[in-house]
Amino acid sequence: MNKLIFLVVTSLLFLLIDFYVFQAVRVVTHDLSGSVRRGISIAYWSLTGLTLVALYAYNLLNPDLFGRSGRMFILTGIFANYFSKLFMLPFLFVDDLIRLGRWVVGLFSKSAASTPEVAGTTAETITRSAFLMKAAVVAGSLPVIGVGYGILSGAHDYRIRRVTVKLPDLPKSFEGLRIAQISDIHSGSFFNKTAVKGGVDMLLREKPDLVFFTGDLVNNTAPEIKDYIPVFEKIKAPLGVYSTLGNHDYGDYVSWSSVQEKRQNLENLKYAHKLLGWDLLMNEHRLLKQGADQLAIIGIENWGAKGRFPKYGKLAQANQGTEEASVKLLLSHDPSHWDAQVRPEFKDIDVMFAGHTHGMQFGVEIGNIKWSPVQYIYDQWAGLYEKEGQYLYVNRGFGYLGFPGRIGMPPEITIMELQRG
Repeated sequence: MNKLIFLVVTSLLFLLIDFYVFQAVRVVTHDLSGSVRRGISIAYWSLTGLTLVALYAYNLLNPDLFGRSGRMFILTGIFANYFSKLFMLPFLFVDDLIRLGRWVVGLFSKSAASTPEVAGTTAETITRSAFLMKAAVVAGSLPVIGVGYGILSGAHDYRIRRVTVKLPDLPKSFEGLRIAQISDIHSGSFFNKTAVKGGVDMLLREKPDLVFFTGDLVNNTAPEIKDYIPVFEKIKAPLGVYSTLGNHDYGDYVSWSSVQEKRQNLENLKYAHKLLGWDLLMNEHRLLKQGADQLAIIGIENWGAKGRFPKYGKLAQANQGTEEASVKLLLSHDPSHWDAQVRPEFKDIDVMFAGHTHGMQFGVEIGNIKWSPVQYIYDQWAGLYEKEGQYLYVNRGFGYLGFPGRIGMPPEITIMELQRG
Protein backbone atom coordinates (compact mmCIF):
# COMPACT_ATOMS: atom_id res chain seq x y z
CA MET A 1 0.00 0.00 0.00
CA ASN A 2 2.82 2.40 0.89
CA LYS A 3 4.52 1.65 -2.43
CA LEU A 4 1.28 2.37 -4.34
CA ILE A 5 0.85 5.70 -2.56
CA PHE A 6 4.45 6.57 -3.39
CA LEU A 7 3.89 5.74 -7.06
CA VAL A 8 0.70 7.82 -7.27
CA VAL A 9 2.33 10.84 -5.62
CA THR A 10 5.45 10.49 -7.78
CA SER A 11 3.47 10.18 -11.01
CA LEU A 12 1.37 13.25 -10.12
CA LEU A 13 4.56 15.21 -9.46
CA PHE A 14 5.99 14.05 -12.79
CA LEU A 15 2.81 15.13 -14.60
CA LEU A 16 2.92 18.59 -13.00
CA ILE A 17 6.51 19.00 -14.15
CA ASP A 18 5.57 17.82 -17.63
CA PHE A 19 2.65 20.25 -17.97
CA TYR A 20 4.82 23.13 -16.78
CA VAL A 21 7.72 22.31 -19.10
CA PHE A 22 5.39 21.71 -22.04
CA GLN A 23 4.52 25.41 -22.06
CA ALA A 24 8.11 26.16 -23.01
CA VAL A 25 8.00 23.53 -25.74
CA ARG A 26 4.88 25.18 -27.18
CA VAL A 27 6.55 28.59 -27.27
CA VAL A 28 9.75 27.33 -28.87
CA THR A 29 7.82 25.41 -31.57
CA HIS A 30 5.29 28.21 -32.17
CA ASP A 31 6.66 29.16 -35.60
CA LEU A 32 6.70 25.59 -36.93
CA SER A 33 3.95 24.13 -39.08
CA GLY A 34 0.89 22.65 -37.43
CA SER A 35 1.76 19.06 -38.37
CA VAL A 36 5.27 19.39 -36.94
CA ARG A 37 3.92 20.89 -33.70
CA ARG A 38 1.45 18.04 -33.38
CA GLY A 39 4.22 15.50 -33.95
CA ILE A 40 6.37 17.10 -31.25
CA SER A 41 3.42 17.14 -28.85
CA ILE A 42 2.68 13.47 -29.49
CA ALA A 43 6.34 12.55 -28.99
CA TYR A 44 6.53 14.61 -25.78
CA TRP A 45 3.48 13.05 -24.13
CA SER A 46 4.33 9.58 -25.46
CA LEU A 47 7.67 9.83 -23.63
CA THR A 48 5.82 10.88 -20.49
CA GLY A 49 3.46 7.92 -20.81
CA LEU A 50 6.30 5.49 -21.46
CA THR A 51 8.19 6.82 -18.44
CA LEU A 52 5.18 6.40 -16.14
CA VAL A 53 4.52 2.88 -17.45
CA ALA A 54 8.17 2.00 -16.80
CA LEU A 55 7.95 3.48 -13.30
CA TYR A 56 4.92 1.35 -12.37
CA ALA A 57 6.22 -1.78 -14.09
CA TYR A 58 9.60 -1.53 -12.35
CA ASN A 59 8.01 -1.21 -8.93
CA LEU A 60 5.00 -3.54 -9.24
CA LEU A 61 6.16 -6.38 -11.48
CA ASN A 62 8.78 -9.04 -10.81
CA PRO A 63 12.19 -7.31 -11.27
CA ASP A 64 13.60 -10.50 -12.85
CA LEU A 65 11.41 -9.86 -15.90
CA PHE A 66 13.72 -7.04 -16.97
CA GLY A 67 17.11 -8.51 -16.08
CA ARG A 68 19.93 -6.57 -14.44
CA SER A 69 20.75 -4.45 -17.48
CA GLY A 70 17.09 -3.77 -18.20
CA ARG A 71 16.46 -2.52 -14.65
CA MET A 72 19.52 -0.31 -14.83
CA PHE A 73 18.48 1.30 -18.10
CA ILE A 74 14.88 1.82 -16.91
CA LEU A 75 16.12 3.76 -13.91
CA THR A 76 18.56 5.70 -16.07
CA GLY A 77 15.82 6.62 -18.54
CA ILE A 78 13.50 7.89 -15.80
CA PHE A 79 16.35 9.82 -14.20
CA ALA A 80 17.51 11.41 -17.48
CA ASN A 81 13.99 12.43 -18.48
CA TYR A 82 13.12 14.30 -15.29
CA PHE A 83 16.60 15.45 -14.33
CA SER A 84 16.74 17.33 -17.63
CA LYS A 85 13.39 18.96 -16.92
CA LEU A 86 14.57 20.05 -13.49
CA PHE A 87 17.29 22.01 -15.30
CA MET A 88 14.57 23.83 -17.22
CA LEU A 89 12.46 24.80 -14.22
CA PRO A 90 14.63 27.72 -12.94
CA PHE A 91 14.38 29.49 -16.32
CA LEU A 92 10.62 28.98 -16.47
CA PHE A 93 10.18 30.08 -12.87
CA VAL A 94 12.19 33.28 -13.42
CA ASP A 95 10.13 34.10 -16.48
CA ASP A 96 6.90 33.55 -14.58
CA LEU A 97 8.11 35.82 -11.77
CA ILE A 98 8.82 38.53 -14.34
CA ARG A 99 5.40 38.09 -15.87
CA LEU A 100 3.76 38.19 -12.44
CA GLY A 101 5.60 41.40 -11.62
CA ARG A 102 4.50 42.98 -14.89
CA TRP A 103 0.92 41.92 -14.23
CA VAL A 104 0.93 43.46 -10.73
CA VAL A 105 2.44 46.68 -12.05
CA GLY A 106 -0.19 46.68 -14.76
CA LEU A 107 -2.98 46.45 -12.20
CA PHE A 108 -1.76 49.54 -10.37
CA SER A 109 -1.21 51.38 -13.65
CA LYS A 110 -4.73 50.53 -14.75
CA SER A 111 -6.32 51.79 -11.55
CA ALA A 112 -4.31 55.02 -11.68
CA ALA A 113 -4.75 55.69 -15.39
CA SER A 114 -7.72 57.56 -16.84
CA THR A 115 -6.86 57.45 -20.52
CA PRO A 116 -7.91 54.61 -22.87
CA GLU A 117 -4.35 54.36 -24.17
CA VAL A 118 -2.96 53.34 -20.78
CA ALA A 119 -5.78 50.93 -20.14
CA GLY A 120 -5.30 49.37 -23.54
CA THR A 121 -1.61 48.97 -22.91
CA THR A 122 -2.09 47.12 -19.64
CA ALA A 123 -4.74 44.94 -21.18
CA GLU A 124 -2.27 43.40 -23.61
CA THR A 125 -1.76 39.69 -23.30
CA ILE A 126 1.52 39.04 -21.53
CA THR A 127 3.40 36.26 -23.37
CA ARG A 128 6.37 34.24 -22.19
CA SER A 129 9.86 35.48 -23.04
CA ALA A 130 11.11 33.61 -26.09
CA PHE A 131 14.68 34.00 -24.89
CA LEU A 132 14.03 32.38 -21.52
CA MET A 133 12.01 29.61 -23.12
CA LYS A 134 14.79 28.76 -25.56
CA ALA A 135 17.34 28.94 -22.77
CA ALA A 136 15.22 26.52 -20.76
CA VAL A 137 15.05 24.03 -23.64
CA VAL A 138 18.81 24.25 -24.19
CA ALA A 139 19.46 23.77 -20.45
CA GLY A 140 17.14 20.76 -20.43
CA SER A 141 18.92 19.14 -23.37
CA LEU A 142 22.38 19.32 -21.77
CA PRO A 143 21.77 16.62 -19.11
CA VAL A 144 20.33 14.28 -21.76
CA ILE A 145 23.42 14.78 -23.95
CA GLY A 146 25.67 14.31 -20.91
CA VAL A 147 23.91 11.12 -19.82
CA GLY A 148 24.09 9.71 -23.34
CA TYR A 149 27.78 10.49 -23.62
CA GLY A 150 28.44 9.09 -20.13
CA ILE A 151 26.88 5.77 -21.13
CA LEU A 152 28.21 5.38 -24.67
CA SER A 153 31.72 6.70 -24.05
CA GLY A 154 32.41 7.45 -20.39
CA ALA A 155 31.47 4.06 -18.98
CA HIS A 156 34.52 2.32 -20.45
CA ASP A 157 36.89 5.20 -21.08
CA TYR A 158 39.61 3.59 -18.96
CA ARG A 159 42.49 5.80 -17.84
CA ILE A 160 45.88 4.92 -16.43
CA ARG A 161 46.73 7.15 -13.46
CA ARG A 162 50.35 7.08 -12.39
CA VAL A 163 51.57 8.04 -8.95
CA THR A 164 54.87 7.74 -7.10
CA VAL A 165 55.06 7.33 -3.32
CA LYS A 166 58.32 7.79 -1.45
CA LEU A 167 58.75 5.77 1.74
CA PRO A 168 61.81 6.29 3.97
CA ASP A 169 61.77 2.70 5.25
CA LEU A 170 61.36 1.01 1.88
CA PRO A 171 64.06 -1.68 1.52
CA LYS A 172 66.38 -1.23 -1.42
CA SER A 173 65.33 -4.59 -2.83
CA PHE A 174 61.75 -3.29 -3.22
CA GLU A 175 62.67 0.08 -4.69
CA GLY A 176 60.78 0.73 -7.93
CA LEU A 177 58.05 -1.79 -7.05
CA ARG A 178 55.12 -1.18 -9.41
CA ILE A 179 51.62 -1.85 -8.07
CA ALA A 180 48.50 -1.84 -10.23
CA GLN A 181 45.25 -1.18 -8.41
CA ILE A 182 41.69 -1.61 -9.61
CA SER A 183 38.55 -1.38 -7.53
CA ASP A 184 34.76 -1.56 -7.69
CA ILE A 185 34.35 -3.80 -10.72
CA HIS A 186 30.59 -4.22 -10.09
CA SER A 187 30.34 -6.96 -12.71
CA GLY A 188 26.54 -7.05 -12.47
CA SER A 189 26.39 -3.64 -14.16
CA PHE A 190 28.49 -4.42 -17.24
CA PHE A 191 26.83 -4.38 -20.66
CA ASN A 192 29.87 -4.30 -22.99
CA LYS A 193 32.23 -7.23 -22.49
CA THR A 194 34.51 -6.19 -25.35
CA ALA A 195 35.13 -2.80 -23.74
CA VAL A 196 35.82 -4.44 -20.37
CA LYS A 197 38.39 -6.72 -22.02
CA GLY A 198 40.03 -3.59 -23.38
CA GLY A 199 40.44 -2.24 -19.86
CA VAL A 200 42.02 -5.48 -18.67
CA ASP A 201 44.41 -5.39 -21.63
CA MET A 202 45.45 -1.84 -20.66
CA LEU A 203 46.36 -3.07 -17.19
CA LEU A 204 48.35 -6.03 -18.52
CA ARG A 205 50.36 -3.83 -20.86
CA GLU A 206 51.69 -2.00 -17.80
CA LYS A 207 53.39 -5.22 -16.59
CA PRO A 208 53.03 -4.44 -12.85
CA ASP A 209 54.89 -6.41 -10.18
CA LEU A 210 51.75 -6.64 -8.02
CA VAL A 211 48.04 -6.16 -8.55
CA PHE A 212 45.59 -5.08 -5.84
CA PHE A 213 41.80 -5.30 -6.11
CA THR A 214 40.06 -3.37 -3.35
CA GLY A 215 36.53 -4.73 -3.28
CA ASP A 216 33.03 -4.77 -4.79
CA LEU A 217 33.44 -7.51 -7.36
CA VAL A 218 29.63 -7.66 -7.74
CA ASN A 219 26.59 -5.51 -7.06
CA ASN A 220 24.74 -8.00 -4.90
CA THR A 221 25.12 -11.69 -5.73
CA ALA A 222 27.96 -14.02 -6.66
CA PRO A 223 26.52 -15.24 -10.03
CA GLU A 224 27.03 -11.74 -11.47
CA ILE A 225 30.74 -12.43 -11.97
CA LYS A 226 30.28 -15.76 -13.76
CA ASP A 227 30.39 -14.41 -17.34
CA TYR A 228 33.39 -12.22 -16.55
CA ILE A 229 35.67 -14.77 -14.91
CA PRO A 230 37.33 -15.52 -18.29
CA VAL A 231 38.00 -11.78 -18.64
CA PHE A 232 39.45 -10.99 -15.21
CA GLU A 233 41.30 -14.27 -14.70
CA LYS A 234 43.81 -12.96 -17.24
CA ILE A 235 45.06 -10.44 -14.68
CA LYS A 236 48.39 -11.84 -13.46
CA ALA A 237 51.52 -10.38 -11.88
CA PRO A 238 54.92 -11.86 -10.91
CA LEU A 239 54.42 -11.18 -7.20
CA GLY A 240 50.71 -12.01 -7.18
CA VAL A 241 47.21 -10.56 -7.35
CA TYR A 242 45.67 -9.72 -3.97
CA SER A 243 42.06 -8.85 -3.32
CA THR A 244 39.62 -7.96 -0.58
CA LEU A 245 35.87 -7.51 -0.18
CA GLY A 246 33.71 -4.39 -0.43
CA ASN A 247 30.35 -3.57 1.09
CA HIS A 248 28.44 -4.88 -1.97
CA ASP A 249 30.10 -8.29 -1.85
CA TYR A 250 28.27 -9.55 1.24
CA GLY A 251 24.76 -9.59 -0.22
CA ASP A 252 23.57 -7.15 2.44
CA TYR A 253 21.32 -5.32 -0.05
CA VAL A 254 19.33 -8.41 -1.07
CA SER A 255 16.38 -10.11 0.62
CA TRP A 256 17.43 -13.72 1.19
CA SER A 257 15.09 -16.60 1.97
CA SER A 258 17.38 -17.76 4.77
CA VAL A 259 20.60 -16.96 6.59
CA GLN A 260 22.12 -20.07 5.06
CA GLU A 261 21.38 -18.85 1.52
CA LYS A 262 23.12 -15.55 2.20
CA ARG A 263 26.08 -17.31 3.77
CA GLN A 264 26.37 -19.63 0.77
CA ASN A 265 26.37 -16.64 -1.57
CA LEU A 266 29.38 -15.22 0.27
CA GLU A 267 31.16 -18.57 0.03
CA ASN A 268 30.43 -18.63 -3.71
CA LEU A 269 31.91 -15.17 -4.04
CA LYS A 270 35.06 -16.22 -2.20
CA TYR A 271 35.33 -19.17 -4.56
CA ALA A 272 35.02 -16.78 -7.51
CA HIS A 273 38.17 -14.98 -6.28
CA LYS A 274 39.87 -18.38 -6.24
CA LEU A 275 38.74 -19.11 -9.80
CA LEU A 276 40.17 -15.75 -10.83
CA GLY A 277 43.49 -16.73 -9.30
CA TRP A 278 43.34 -13.85 -6.83
CA ASP A 279 44.57 -14.19 -3.25
CA LEU A 280 41.59 -12.99 -1.21
CA LEU A 281 42.68 -11.51 2.11
CA MET A 282 40.04 -11.92 4.83
CA ASN A 283 41.51 -10.06 7.81
CA GLU A 284 44.93 -11.55 7.13
CA HIS A 285 48.28 -10.72 5.60
CA ARG A 286 50.96 -11.99 3.27
CA LEU A 287 54.70 -11.35 3.56
CA LEU A 288 56.79 -10.69 0.45
CA LYS A 289 60.45 -11.48 0.97
CA GLN A 290 63.50 -10.39 -0.98
CA GLY A 291 66.52 -11.81 0.85
CA ALA A 292 66.35 -10.46 4.39
CA ASP A 293 63.85 -7.73 3.44
CA GLN A 294 60.13 -8.10 4.10
CA LEU A 295 57.10 -6.20 2.84
CA ALA A 296 53.64 -6.90 4.30
CA ILE A 297 50.40 -6.93 2.29
CA ILE A 298 47.46 -6.67 4.67
CA GLY A 299 43.86 -7.13 3.58
CA ILE A 300 40.73 -6.68 5.68
CA GLU A 301 37.05 -7.13 5.12
CA ASN A 302 34.87 -4.05 4.67
CA TRP A 303 35.12 -1.43 7.40
CA GLY A 304 33.17 1.79 6.88
CA ALA A 305 32.89 4.79 9.17
CA LYS A 306 30.08 6.43 7.18
CA GLY A 307 26.36 5.70 7.37
CA ARG A 308 25.39 2.10 7.85
CA PHE A 309 28.27 0.51 6.00
CA PRO A 310 29.35 -2.67 7.80
CA LYS A 311 32.43 -3.01 9.97
CA TYR A 312 33.49 -6.58 9.23
CA GLY A 313 37.19 -5.72 9.08
CA LYS A 314 39.57 -6.71 11.88
CA LEU A 315 42.77 -4.80 11.28
CA ALA A 316 44.42 -5.72 14.58
CA GLN A 317 44.02 -9.40 13.71
CA ALA A 318 45.30 -8.92 10.16
CA ASN A 319 48.28 -6.88 11.35
CA GLN A 320 49.54 -9.50 13.81
CA GLY A 321 52.73 -11.14 12.61
CA THR A 322 53.86 -8.27 10.39
CA GLU A 323 56.20 -6.72 12.97
CA GLU A 324 59.34 -7.56 10.99
CA ALA A 325 58.10 -6.00 7.76
CA SER A 326 59.82 -2.74 6.84
CA VAL A 327 56.79 -1.49 4.88
CA LYS A 328 53.11 -2.33 5.27
CA LEU A 329 50.53 -1.96 2.52
CA LEU A 330 46.83 -2.17 3.46
CA LEU A 331 43.90 -3.12 1.24
CA SER A 332 40.71 -1.69 2.76
CA HIS A 333 37.71 -0.92 0.56
CA ASP A 334 36.28 2.15 2.29
CA PRO A 335 38.50 5.29 2.48
CA SER A 336 36.73 6.52 5.62
CA HIS A 337 38.57 3.72 7.43
CA TRP A 338 41.83 5.69 7.09
CA ASP A 339 40.96 8.65 9.30
CA ALA A 340 38.66 6.67 11.60
CA GLN A 341 40.99 3.82 12.58
CA VAL A 342 44.12 3.37 10.48
CA ARG A 343 45.87 6.66 11.22
CA PRO A 344 44.92 6.97 14.89
CA GLU A 345 45.64 3.35 15.86
CA PHE A 346 48.03 1.91 13.25
CA LYS A 347 50.88 4.29 12.63
CA ASP A 348 52.87 1.41 11.12
CA ILE A 349 50.61 1.23 8.04
CA ASP A 350 52.54 3.05 5.31
CA VAL A 351 50.05 3.03 2.43
CA MET A 352 46.34 2.19 2.37
CA PHE A 353 44.60 1.34 -0.92
CA ALA A 354 40.83 1.97 -1.13
CA GLY A 355 37.98 2.52 -3.59
CA HIS A 356 34.24 2.65 -2.79
CA THR A 357 33.41 6.25 -3.80
CA HIS A 358 33.62 5.85 -7.63
CA GLY A 359 34.26 9.61 -7.60
CA MET A 360 30.43 9.45 -7.70
CA GLN A 361 30.91 8.70 -11.45
CA PHE A 362 30.46 12.43 -11.95
CA GLY A 363 32.78 15.37 -11.50
CA VAL A 364 35.36 17.71 -12.93
CA GLU A 365 39.12 17.17 -12.94
CA ILE A 366 41.05 19.74 -14.95
CA GLY A 367 44.57 20.54 -13.84
CA ASN A 368 44.43 21.48 -10.17
CA ILE A 369 40.64 21.73 -10.25
CA LYS A 370 39.10 18.63 -8.72
CA TRP A 371 35.42 18.49 -7.78
CA SER A 372 32.67 15.94 -7.32
CA PRO A 373 29.53 15.95 -5.15
CA VAL A 374 30.98 12.98 -3.27
CA GLN A 375 33.54 15.30 -1.63
CA TYR A 376 30.77 16.59 0.62
CA ILE A 377 30.47 13.09 2.07
CA TYR A 378 34.04 11.77 1.98
CA ASP A 379 37.12 13.79 2.89
CA GLN A 380 39.23 11.45 0.76
CA TRP A 381 37.42 10.41 -2.40
CA ALA A 382 39.86 10.17 -5.34
CA GLY A 383 43.63 10.14 -5.74
CA LEU A 384 46.55 10.31 -3.33
CA TYR A 385 46.40 11.71 0.22
CA GLU A 386 49.13 12.08 2.83
CA LYS A 387 49.07 12.87 6.54
CA GLU A 388 52.02 12.64 8.91
CA GLY A 389 53.94 10.28 6.65
CA GLN A 390 51.04 7.87 6.03
CA TYR A 391 49.46 7.60 2.58
CA LEU A 392 46.02 6.75 1.22
CA TYR A 393 45.18 6.16 -2.41
CA VAL A 394 41.50 6.13 -3.43
CA ASN A 395 40.86 4.50 -6.79
CA ARG A 396 37.98 5.97 -8.81
CA GLY A 397 36.70 2.53 -9.72
CA PHE A 398 36.81 0.24 -12.74
CA GLY A 399 33.05 -0.26 -13.13
CA TYR A 400 29.86 1.60 -12.32
CA LEU A 401 26.75 1.22 -10.19
CA GLY A 402 23.24 2.60 -10.70
CA PHE A 403 23.91 5.00 -13.57
CA PRO A 404 25.54 2.84 -16.30
CA GLY A 405 28.14 5.42 -17.21
CA ARG A 406 30.52 8.13 -16.06
CA ILE A 407 30.63 11.88 -16.69
CA GLY A 408 33.94 13.63 -16.10
CA MET A 409 35.12 10.81 -13.82
CA PRO A 410 36.48 8.05 -16.07
CA PRO A 411 37.16 4.52 -14.80
CA GLU A 412 40.64 4.11 -13.41
CA ILE A 413 43.61 1.78 -13.45
CA THR A 414 46.17 3.00 -10.92
CA ILE A 415 49.89 2.38 -11.33
CA MET A 416 51.76 3.23 -8.13
CA GLU A 417 55.54 3.06 -7.96
CA LEU A 418 57.24 2.85 -4.58
CA GLN A 419 60.53 4.71 -4.14
CA ARG A 420 62.88 5.25 -1.22
CA GLY A 421 62.95 8.75 0.15
